[in-house]
Amino acid sequence: MMDKVEILLVDANKLFREGLKRLLDNSPFVISDEADSLTEGLTKLETGLRARIALVEFDAGSDDMSMLHAFREKYADLKLVVLAATTRNIHHLARCFEAGADAYLLKNISPDALKQSLKLVLLGEKVFPTRLAALLVSGQVDTHRPVTASADLQGLSEREVQILRCLLNGHPNKVIAKKLNITEATVKVHLKGVLKKINAANRTQAAIWALNNGLSSENIPIRATGRRPGGQPIEIGQA
Repeated sequence: MMDKVEILLVDANKLFREGLKRLLDNSPFVISDEADSLTEGLTKLETGLRARIALVEFDAGSDDMSMLHAFREKYADLKLVVLAATTRNIHHLARCFEAGADAYLLKNISPDALKQSLKLVLLGEKVFPTRLAALLVSGQVDTHRPVTASADLQGLSEREVQILRCLLNGHPNKVIAKKLNITEATVKVHLKGVLKKINAANRTQAAIWALNNGLSSENIPIRATGRRPGGQPIEIGQA
Protein backbone atom coordinates (compact mmCIF):
# COMPACT_ATOMS: atom_id res chain seq x y z
CA MET A 1 0.00 0.00 0.00
CA MET A 2 1.25 3.48 -0.89
CA ASP A 3 2.38 5.83 1.86
CA LYS A 4 0.51 9.08 2.25
CA VAL A 5 1.43 11.63 -0.43
CA GLU A 6 0.97 15.27 0.54
CA ILE A 7 -0.19 17.68 -2.15
CA LEU A 8 -0.15 21.46 -2.45
CA LEU A 9 -3.24 22.47 -4.45
CA VAL A 10 -3.09 25.82 -6.25
CA ASP A 11 -6.38 27.00 -7.78
CA ALA A 12 -8.29 30.28 -7.59
CA ASN A 13 -11.65 28.48 -7.30
CA LYS A 14 -12.33 27.51 -3.67
CA LEU A 15 -15.31 25.35 -4.65
CA PHE A 16 -13.06 23.36 -7.02
CA ARG A 17 -10.47 22.91 -4.27
CA GLU A 18 -13.07 21.62 -1.82
CA GLY A 19 -14.48 19.24 -4.42
CA LEU A 20 -11.08 17.85 -5.30
CA LYS A 21 -10.27 17.20 -1.65
CA ARG A 22 -13.45 15.13 -1.36
CA LEU A 23 -12.67 13.23 -4.57
CA LEU A 24 -9.28 12.23 -3.16
CA ASP A 25 -10.78 10.87 0.07
CA ASN A 26 -9.84 7.24 0.77
CA SER A 27 -6.77 7.51 -1.45
CA PRO A 28 -3.07 7.89 -0.61
CA PHE A 29 -3.20 11.47 -1.93
CA VAL A 30 -3.91 14.13 0.67
CA ILE A 31 -4.23 17.85 -0.01
CA SER A 32 -2.23 19.15 2.95
CA ASP A 33 -2.41 22.82 1.96
CA GLU A 34 -3.93 25.02 -0.71
CA ALA A 35 -3.36 28.41 -2.31
CA ASP A 36 -5.23 30.86 -4.53
CA SER A 37 -2.27 31.55 -6.81
CA LEU A 38 1.15 30.26 -7.82
CA THR A 39 2.75 33.16 -5.93
CA GLU A 40 0.96 32.17 -2.72
CA GLY A 41 1.81 28.53 -3.28
CA LEU A 42 5.50 29.30 -3.69
CA THR A 43 5.40 31.39 -0.50
CA LYS A 44 3.95 28.46 1.43
CA LEU A 45 6.71 26.19 0.21
CA GLU A 46 9.32 28.77 1.20
CA THR A 47 7.92 28.87 4.74
CA GLY A 48 8.47 25.16 5.23
CA LEU A 49 5.47 23.37 3.70
CA ARG A 50 6.38 19.77 2.86
CA ALA A 51 4.63 18.49 -0.24
CA ARG A 52 5.65 15.88 -2.81
CA ILE A 53 3.27 17.14 -5.50
CA ALA A 54 2.12 20.62 -6.47
CA LEU A 55 -1.19 20.43 -8.35
CA VAL A 56 -1.50 23.81 -10.01
CA GLU A 57 -4.02 25.72 -12.10
CA PHE A 58 -2.21 27.23 -15.07
CA ASP A 59 -3.13 29.43 -18.04
CA ALA A 60 0.29 29.71 -19.80
CA GLY A 61 0.44 33.49 -19.32
CA SER A 62 3.89 35.06 -18.93
CA ASP A 63 3.48 35.49 -15.15
CA ASP A 64 2.37 31.88 -14.67
CA MET A 65 5.22 30.68 -16.89
CA SER A 66 7.86 32.49 -14.84
CA MET A 67 6.31 31.19 -11.61
CA LEU A 68 6.36 27.61 -12.91
CA HIS A 69 10.05 28.06 -13.70
CA ALA A 70 10.56 29.34 -10.15
CA PHE A 71 8.84 26.26 -8.69
CA ARG A 72 11.12 23.99 -10.70
CA GLU A 73 14.34 25.89 -9.98
CA LYS A 74 13.78 26.12 -6.22
CA TYR A 75 12.26 22.68 -5.63
CA ALA A 76 13.83 20.18 -8.00
CA ASP A 77 12.26 17.17 -6.26
CA LEU A 78 8.72 18.58 -6.25
CA LYS A 79 6.44 17.00 -8.83
CA LEU A 80 4.60 19.72 -10.81
CA VAL A 81 1.22 18.71 -12.19
CA VAL A 82 -0.58 21.29 -14.32
CA LEU A 83 -4.38 21.39 -14.30
CA ALA A 84 -5.71 23.12 -17.41
CA ALA A 85 -9.09 23.89 -18.89
CA THR A 86 -10.01 21.89 -22.01
CA THR A 87 -7.81 23.15 -24.83
CA ARG A 88 -6.72 22.23 -28.35
CA ASN A 89 -3.58 24.38 -28.26
CA ILE A 90 -0.63 22.00 -28.27
CA HIS A 91 1.73 24.93 -27.64
CA HIS A 92 0.16 25.34 -24.20
CA LEU A 93 1.19 21.78 -23.37
CA ALA A 94 4.68 22.18 -24.85
CA ARG A 95 5.36 25.39 -22.93
CA CYS A 96 4.33 23.77 -19.65
CA PHE A 97 6.76 20.88 -20.11
CA GLU A 98 9.53 23.27 -21.12
CA ALA A 99 8.90 25.22 -17.91
CA GLY A 100 9.40 22.06 -15.86
CA ALA A 101 5.97 20.45 -15.51
CA ASP A 102 5.83 16.70 -14.91
CA ALA A 103 2.26 16.33 -16.11
CA TYR A 104 -0.38 18.26 -18.02
CA LEU A 105 -3.93 17.21 -17.16
CA LEU A 106 -7.28 18.60 -18.22
CA LYS A 107 -9.72 19.62 -15.50
CA ASN A 108 -12.40 17.28 -16.81
CA ILE A 109 -10.24 14.25 -16.01
CA SER A 110 -11.98 11.48 -14.08
CA PRO A 111 -10.98 10.88 -10.44
CA ASP A 112 -9.58 7.43 -11.25
CA ALA A 113 -7.50 8.78 -14.14
CA LEU A 114 -6.22 11.60 -11.93
CA LYS A 115 -5.07 9.17 -9.23
CA GLN A 116 -3.39 6.94 -11.82
CA SER A 117 -1.68 9.96 -13.37
CA LEU A 118 -0.33 11.09 -9.98
CA LYS A 119 1.05 7.60 -9.36
CA LEU A 120 2.85 7.67 -12.72
CA VAL A 121 4.27 11.11 -11.98
CA LEU A 122 5.72 9.82 -8.70
CA LEU A 123 7.41 7.07 -10.72
CA GLY A 124 9.13 9.73 -12.83
CA GLU A 125 6.89 9.61 -15.89
CA LYS A 126 5.77 12.60 -17.97
CA VAL A 127 2.00 12.47 -18.38
CA PHE A 128 -0.37 14.22 -20.78
CA PRO A 129 -3.85 13.42 -22.14
CA THR A 130 -4.41 10.92 -24.92
CA ARG A 131 -6.85 13.43 -26.40
CA LEU A 132 -4.11 15.98 -27.09
CA ALA A 133 -1.79 13.32 -28.49
CA ALA A 134 -4.55 12.19 -30.87
CA LEU A 135 -5.21 15.77 -31.97
CA LEU A 136 -1.51 16.24 -32.56
CA VAL A 137 -1.20 13.36 -35.01
CA SER A 138 -4.60 13.87 -36.62
CA GLY A 139 -3.84 17.40 -37.78
CA GLN A 140 -6.86 18.82 -35.92
CA VAL A 141 -4.92 20.68 -33.26
CA ASP A 142 -4.97 24.49 -33.15
CA THR A 143 -1.27 25.17 -33.00
CA HIS A 144 -1.17 28.99 -32.97
CA ARG A 145 2.26 28.73 -34.55
CA PRO A 146 4.72 31.63 -34.50
CA VAL A 147 4.88 33.75 -37.65
CA THR A 148 8.54 32.88 -38.16
CA ALA A 149 10.27 29.60 -37.56
CA SER A 150 12.79 29.18 -34.76
CA ALA A 151 16.49 29.56 -35.46
CA ASP A 152 16.83 25.99 -34.17
CA LEU A 153 15.37 24.78 -37.46
CA GLN A 154 18.40 26.19 -39.29
CA GLY A 155 20.45 23.30 -37.92
CA LEU A 156 18.32 20.79 -39.83
CA SER A 157 18.71 19.76 -43.44
CA GLU A 158 15.92 20.34 -45.95
CA ARG A 159 15.15 16.61 -45.91
CA GLU A 160 15.00 16.55 -42.10
CA VAL A 161 12.53 19.44 -42.14
CA GLN A 162 10.43 17.50 -44.64
CA ILE A 163 10.50 14.51 -42.31
CA LEU A 164 9.29 16.69 -39.42
CA ARG A 165 6.43 18.04 -41.54
CA CYS A 166 5.38 14.47 -42.26
CA LEU A 167 5.48 13.68 -38.54
CA LEU A 168 3.17 16.64 -37.92
CA ASN A 169 0.69 14.95 -40.23
CA GLY A 170 1.10 11.64 -38.39
CA HIS A 171 2.48 9.77 -41.42
CA PRO A 172 4.10 6.37 -40.79
CA ASN A 173 7.47 5.62 -42.40
CA LYS A 174 5.90 3.84 -45.36
CA VAL A 175 3.82 6.90 -46.28
CA ILE A 176 6.77 9.26 -45.71
CA ALA A 177 8.93 7.15 -48.04
CA LYS A 178 6.31 7.25 -50.78
CA LYS A 179 5.68 10.96 -50.34
CA LEU A 180 9.38 11.88 -50.49
CA ASN A 181 10.26 9.23 -53.08
CA ILE A 182 12.87 7.57 -50.89
CA THR A 183 13.16 4.15 -49.26
CA GLU A 184 11.82 3.32 -45.81
CA ALA A 185 15.38 2.57 -44.72
CA THR A 186 16.39 6.09 -45.73
CA VAL A 187 13.43 7.51 -43.78
CA LYS A 188 14.60 5.65 -40.68
CA VAL A 189 18.11 7.07 -41.07
CA HIS A 190 16.82 10.64 -41.42
CA LEU A 191 14.37 10.18 -38.54
CA LYS A 192 17.12 8.89 -36.26
CA GLY A 193 19.21 11.92 -37.15
CA VAL A 194 16.35 14.33 -36.46
CA LEU A 195 15.60 12.81 -33.06
CA LYS A 196 19.27 13.08 -32.09
CA LYS A 197 19.61 16.70 -33.24
CA ILE A 198 16.53 17.96 -31.40
CA ASN A 199 17.00 15.64 -28.39
CA ALA A 200 13.59 13.97 -28.79
CA ALA A 201 12.89 10.45 -27.54
CA ASN A 202 10.15 9.58 -30.06
CA ARG A 203 8.01 10.78 -32.95
CA THR A 204 5.43 12.49 -30.72
CA GLN A 205 8.08 14.52 -28.91
CA ALA A 206 9.62 15.45 -32.27
CA ALA A 207 6.26 16.68 -33.57
CA ILE A 208 5.68 18.77 -30.43
CA TRP A 209 9.18 20.23 -30.81
CA ALA A 210 8.44 21.11 -34.44
CA LEU A 211 5.20 22.87 -33.52
CA ASN A 212 6.88 24.81 -30.73
CA ASN A 213 9.61 25.94 -33.11
CA GLY A 214 7.25 27.34 -35.71
CA LEU A 215 7.27 24.54 -38.29
CA SER A 216 4.00 24.27 -40.19
CA SER A 217 2.44 20.97 -41.18
CA GLU A 218 1.01 20.22 -44.57
CA ASN A 219 -2.76 20.27 -44.49
CA ILE A 220 -3.32 16.66 -45.45
CA PRO A 221 -6.09 15.00 -43.41
CA ILE A 222 -4.95 11.73 -41.85
CA ARG A 223 -6.36 9.35 -39.30
CA ALA A 224 -4.76 9.10 -35.86
CA THR A 225 -3.14 5.72 -35.32
CA GLY A 226 -3.70 5.74 -31.58
CA ARG A 227 -0.39 3.95 -31.08
CA ARG A 228 1.48 4.62 -27.87
CA PRO A 229 4.92 6.11 -28.49
CA GLY A 230 7.85 4.14 -27.18
CA GLY A 231 9.08 5.45 -23.87
CA GLN A 232 7.79 8.73 -22.55
CA PRO A 233 5.55 10.71 -22.26
CA ILE A 234 2.79 8.43 -20.99
CA GLU A 235 -0.65 9.25 -22.36
CA ILE A 236 -3.59 9.14 -19.97
CA GLY A 237 -7.23 9.09 -21.02
CA GLN A 238 -9.62 11.62 -19.60
CA ALA A 239 -12.76 9.48 -19.42
